[in-house]
Amino acid sequence: MNTWKDSTPERTFAALPAARGRAFARSWWGQAWLKALEDTALDGAQLKLGRRHARAGAVGAVSVRPGRITAVLQDRDHTRHRSDVLLQQLGAADWDRFLDLVADRAGHIAALLDRDMPPVLVADAAESGIELLPGIGDLESECSCEAWDHCAHSAALCYQFARLLDQDPFVLLLLRGLGEQELLDELQARSASRAEPPVSAPPTGEESAAHAGVPADEAYAARDILPPLPTPPPPVETPGEPPVLSGGTPPAPGVEVAALEFLIADAAARAQRLLADALSTWHPDNPPPPALTAAQDAVRLAAAAPGAAISERLAAGSGRDARSLTLAVRAWELGGTAGLAVLEEDWTPEPAALARATDRLAAAWEDGETRPRLRATRNRWTVVGGDAQLRYGRDGRWWPYRKEHSQWTPAGPATDDPAGALAALSAED
Repeated sequence: MNTWKDSTPERTFAALPAARGRAFARSWWGQAWLKALEDTALDGAQLKLGRRHARAGAVGAVSVRPGRITAVLQDRDHTRHRSDVLLQQLGAADWDRFLDLVADRAGHIAALLDRDMPPVLVADAAESGIELLPGIGDLESECSCEAWDHCAHSAALCYQFARLLDQDPFVLLLLRGLGEQELLDELQARSASRAEPPVSAPPTGEESAAHAGVPADEAYAARDILPPLPTPPPPVETPGEPPVLSGGTPPAPGVEVAALEFLIADAAARAQRLLADALSTWHPDNPPPPALTAAQDAVRLAAAAPGAAISERLAAGSGRDARSLTLAVRAWELGGTAGLAVLEEDWTPEPAALARATDRLAAAWEDGETRPRLRATRNRWTVVGGDAQLRYGRDGRWWPYRKEHSQWTPAGPATDDPAGALAALSAED
């Protein structure tokens, strides 16, 4: 890509309502922006004030254009300030590498052309030296409050931007310098150019003799020497019906027919999903996830509600009783292998991770809000005198737990906002 359009795209989002009692961001992109913001902030006090402003609904309509986010914010005394947050645009060479990366991966280009931004783009772009999310010192601010550095107004605008990413993650690329339509046009052009066969100059001289080809009768005679190209299998809309094994010859001792039929049906369903993914234009270019352990796979199978008898065998085979298997299934449904690890692992974070977690907790509640008393035990923070608990995962996210029948039970999915996780528990109560 040698030239860029001169137009400057801009999008304006209407003011969003207050965000009390809920996490600022629910999508992967919104949470990734918040994590980058909070991990790279140099002034935690201003960040906390900004979060308070954003929660209270003080941010007006937000304008996003390449390199700049703009909004008018209103203080408690009704004073209004225009605030701008600046992020350096990617250069033409960076966009060339990024779009080449996307165009070379079928899963990426299919997703983007359907206006979906897969999270794996961040890691793939980073491998090419392109950072989509901001790092330390990348965000600059300009505000009419005349603060010399980041102020509460610019911090509030950054928090509000995370909610915009929930609505449309393409605004991050717009902020980095490329509008959505321009991006899609470039991808379509690159995709079309890759589909065209290369055009080469006709050979001359010795090259012509070397590339004279093979007589047709010789090529026809050799047709059976080369194996034919494999034909892709046809898609399978639904998995096949498992065979009925009951009746006829009695099973061998120790073989439970119902359990075997359940495993056959599960294998057929997994094979159908794998084939559908492989034949689909949406098939991602990601490496396959790590294989499940026997204990993890037992929980996955139990999540399909196979019945009491099979669940009992799955519990015994995975070293659990019926109640612990029920808890494991709940954790699996909320977070897969990560949720299961948080349920079953009791670990002590490294000092640096523990410091980040403690700082995140300290900044989670705004001034004037009632902050619960928390008792810390390794990676678990329990509300003193209450039935609520936060567990800190190895990925830096917070998992809400509730005590039910004297046992801690997973109560919701992970979030980057510990205050929001506890607020959700309180709302359910």
